[in-house]
This record gives sequence, structure tokens and C-alpha cells, in this order.
Amino acid sequence: MCRAKRSRQHIRELQCVPPPAAVGSRCEPESPGRTLRRMHVLALQYDIAWEDKAANHRRVESMLEEADVPPGSFVLLPELGDTGFSFNLDTIVDEQTQQWASDLARRYRIWLQPGYAERGSDGRGRNCAAIYGPDGECRTVYRKVHPFSFGREIEHFTGGERLVVERCPDAAVSPMICYDLRFPELWRLAVLNGAEVFTIGASWPSPRQSHWRALLIARAIENQAYVVAVNRVGDDPHLSYLGGSMIVDPKGEVLAEADDRPQVLEADLDLSNLRHWREKFPGLGDIHRELLGSFPVDVPMT
Repeated sequence: MCRAKRSRQHIRELQCVPPPAAVGSRCEPESPGRTLRRMHVLALQYDIAWEDKAANHRRVESMLEEADVPPGSFVLLPELGDTGFSFNLDTIVDEQTQQWASDLARRYRIWLQPGYAERGSDGRGRNCAAIYGPDGECRTVYRKVHPFSFGREIEHFTGGERLVVERCPDAAVSPMICYDLRFPELWRLAVLNGAEVFTIGASWPSPRQSHWRALLIARAIENQAYVVAVNRVGDDPHLSYLGGSMIVDPKGEVLAEADDRPQVLEADLDLSNLRHWREKFPGLGDIHRELLGSFPVDVPMT
């Protein structure tokens, strides 16, 4: 259960946030007098054992142990990262993932974004991405707004009804899930609510791998934001996956990119540089908010 105090707002009620920015450390040189703020991120790309939570939990723990993760890092896992892209709700929905994620975040003193399924009061599934803090507390839960209709996810899962932005701790982070990547209006709404870093977990199938790469870079450029994206590798009973996880800076430069093998991507995000870039090139201030409509966004209460 996430207990963080949050404020729910609609985009029509907001003004465009002034450019906090975070361009990657390779985008802009450091300027004298600027306080440097960095966010260390890791994206764990692995082959998900089908509907086997225990096996996947062991896999993640082994990768973290080998990576020697610094405390305070933000660790991103794939969509439905301990079951695979299964619609078998009776098998994949329980409280194991949440308890494991809480324990893992506390043990390593990290920020952790796992992907898992829950069941709503209507009996249908929700495709979730939570953020756990280093104390093991669940800070927020994002529920995938766009179930993948082409892949029949919509037959079993209901879309979420709000975006979230969470402070972790110096960066404003907005989690997304897989198919959400194809809907830029979601990302715009999040950035107008202060998002600086997007973290997206996916089970993005191999036939459209080129779209994955192109859209990640586009979302980073148009929102002047970091994008940390992890995709799975391997095969499930229905599809194959080529990985291609990426960390992209706010100018669209790829800071780290995976191939089709299990691996850990790692980078330092320069938040000071991001904010400087948004000030230097204030494109976000020219957004016509009235074109985006209204959609609830949960943001931390100040």
C-alpha cells in the first residue's frame, strides 16, 4: 500500500513548470557556480522465466549483487518483470512481488521500480509499475494507461486513470509502461507536472524493435527529459524479445544501450545540466496546454 501524500491535479489547472532541466553529463559542460545534482540509474535487462516469480526474483538479486549497486541508486525492472507478459491473473496476481520489492529496496538501500499485475475491484487486471524508496516504503503506483489492444491485453487488463510524478529524491520521476511509449500526450502531461526523468519498463516484442529505439529518443528530445528504458530479452510462449534497453539524455544522445543479451545498463544522470538545458532552450514554455485536454496527475505534496 502506498502511503505517500500526493496532490491530484488536472493539466488545465497548471502552468507549465519552469525549466528544471537535466541534460546528460555529455550534453553541456559544467558551469561555474552551478550545484551539481546527479541521479545514478541502473536498468536490468534479463530473460523473464514464464510465470515463475521465485526464479525471476533470484535472477534480479543475482544481477544486483554482481553489479555492486551504490546505495541511493534508482533500479528499473521490465514490465511484469517477475511473471512475463501473462494474462493468467489467477497465477500471477498475489502480494509476493510487492513484499519482495520492498525487502529488496530496503536491503540495498535503493529506489526500485518493479513491474507486476494486480486485480482491480472489477476482477480485471491492472498492469502496474511501483516505486519503492530505500526504506522499503511504496511511494507510488502507476497503472498502465494504455493496455496493448493489438496484443489482446485489453481483454484482460483495464487501463489506469492517472499519471504519477514522484521525487526520488532530487529528480522528478514519472514511470511509464511499454505501449505508453506510443502516446506522446501522456509524456507531455507528465512533463507539465514537473517530470524530469521518465522510467519505462517494457515487454516490447522483436517485430517492432526499430520503433522502440526511435520513440525513446523522440520522447527524450521533445520533453527535454531523461528516458531510462528497460526491455526484456528471450522468449515467452508467444513472442520473442530483443532487449535494446536504453538510457537517453534530454538532447536525444544515447548514454547507454544494450544488445539482445541479459545485462545491466548504468549511467549517472546530470540533473543540473538538464535544468540548465531547459533554461537555455525553453521549448517547453511554448506548449499549448489546451491542445492536451485534461487528465489526472498525482504529484508529491510540497
